[in-house]
Amino acid sequence: MNKARRDRDTEGRARNARPRDGLGRPLPHGAPGVERQPEGVVRTPTQTLAEAQRLLDAGMPFHAHEVLEDAWKSGPEEERELWRGLAQLAVGLTHAARGNTTGGARLLLRGADRIAGLPAPYSIDVPGLDLWARQLAGRLTGPVDPAAEAPRLVGGRG
Repeated sequence: MNKARRDRDTEGRARNARPRDGLGRPLPHGAPGVERQPEGVVRTPTQTLAEAQRLLDAGMPFHAHEVLEDAWKSGPEEERELWRGLAQLAVGLTHAARGNTTGGARLLLRGADRIAGLPAPYSIDVPGLDLWARQLAGRLTGPVDPAAEAPRLVGGRG
């Protein structure tokens, strides 16, 4: 049997070179896709929040998750749970937008539980995001419009 070789990065981890849509779903080879976020980018917290918000507002929570994941993995130890929780909220919105209501609700609640009660550096609206995630998780019945449901990471509507 002739198996196609999987794309691998320099450390040997599997990578998929197929183009992706705005929700991170793979598209057929050769199809136009959305440019993926580069991985492992170290940004300041302000840059991370601005880029993640831009992507959320554009209806691209999967890509926002990748930006937030970089902050989780590269940030100071005392902030990692916050960034990890924010990344989980973005993934939860991704699943909700894809129509996976069970997985979306589960990830939204997991992210909300992770950030609930944490300090709110950089003006991150932790209480508003916690409320937003729990309310969205409670009303999921089908796919949602990710741009219309995008939370405000800093201040404002959570």
